[in-house]
Amino acid sequence: MKKVFMVMIAIMIGVSSTVMVKAQDNAAASPDQEVVDEDSTEEAPAEEAVEEAAAAPSQGIHYVIKQKFIEGGWEWMSPVLICLIIGLAIVVERTIFLNLASTNTTKLLAKIEDAMKSGGVEAAKEVCRNTRGPVASIFYQGLDRSSEGIEIVEKSIVSYGSVQMAQMERGLIWISLFIALAPMLGFMGTVVGMIAAFDAIEAAGDISPSLVAGGIKVALLTTVAGLIVAVILQIFYNYLVSKVDSLVNAMEDASISLIDILVKYNKN
Repeated sequence: MKKVFMVMIAIMIGVSSTVMVKAQDNAAASPDQEVVDEDSTEEAPAEEAVEEAAAAPSQGIHYVIKQKFIEGGWEWMSPVLICLIIGLAIVVERTIFLNLASTNTTKLLAKIEDAMKSGGVEAAKEVCRNTRGPVASIFYQGLDRSSEGIEIVEKSIVSYGSVQMAQMERGLIWISLFIALAPMLGFMGTVVGMIAAFDAIEAAGDISPSLVAGGIKVALLTTVAGLIVAVILQIFYNYLVSKVDSLVNAMEDASISLIDILVKYNKN
């Protein structure tokens, strides 16, 4: 699982670095394009401008995202993108882990009870060894100490259950960090962009509507990006938390049923 997680992060970081390099190249080439556009607009007729405006909506969503990424400035948009990529990598890894950790506790308890009747504790432990998931691991720890009394079994189940719950919650703290960090980076980019806009106004000595509007637009793009990343990760974070809660509740209910089976077996 760790190898899969590291491979996913490496692939996503490679994709993000490619996007950053393209953004830097496009940003470096933009001044020349602006000069060409200024010269061409003076000579081009109004009909061509109308045709270009009509053709603009036909661009794909990836083109729009790329343009907004460049307009927002790769220096501040890149950290927000990295937060999204690493956060989604953790989400994918945790989703796979939690789905593999899910166990049909009803069937498992039925198998353990049948094994207890036919072969005793050792047969029940063999069933747990052949079953995947944290519930089976907790059952094995309890059955392994069944000879020491029910109280010891309960303590063992509680202690090992805490260990399994910590393993299921591993990585969620990083998603929570990226949820808080992405908007902060976006706001920081906005503040820096606003400062740059006011510096441009001060240098020009005049408040031009186009200058102010353009600077504010570029500055706010980083905030929008940070909020979008936070919303996406928050949705997946809540899903993972609910998944962990359901697994913990299943473990607790199944553990109580296992104690009842052991009490019934000891009486017999």
